Amino acid sequence: MSTATVAAHAPIGEAAILAVIDTMREALFTKDPHKFISAFSTDAAVFNLAPPLMHHGVDPAEKQAWFDSWSTPLELEPREFKVTVSGDYAFAHGFLRLSGTKKGPEGKVNFWMRETVCLHKQNHKWRIVHEHTSVPFYMDGSLHPAFDLRP
Repeated sequence: MSTATVAAHAPIGEAAILAVIDTMREALFTKDPHKFISAFSTDAAVFNLAPPLMHHGVDPAEKQAWFDSWSTPLELEPREFKVTVSGDYAFAHGFLRLSGTKKGPEGKVNFWMRETVCLHKQNHKWRIVHEHTSVPFYMDGSLHPAFDLRP
């Protein structure tokens, strides 16, 4: 179920935040870097899976290069998002499942990650000002990502 479907049954503020997450989902599926970037403030603090430790905003060329590394559309499934809205600020956290097929030896990819976004309403539109994405890893000395976990 897309966040758009969930958003249709959510309170107005929550629905608007879930719609931003749905914009990200749609942009990944169509591999549209500009649509993806439209969800973010230009100076957003982005802590995603790719190095470096922090990005400032989303670079369209970098996002397009990442999209080009996939041979299929990217599926993004949001689940269990909790949203809090207070005035012109909001935050949401939940899980995202990313799946698709990479070009090269990786092949099919399918894993869950944790997602937290903080948003600010700017010119009557919600934009992500802080994103933190993470994948847990096993603390058994292997440091392997826990791609087998499911919500």
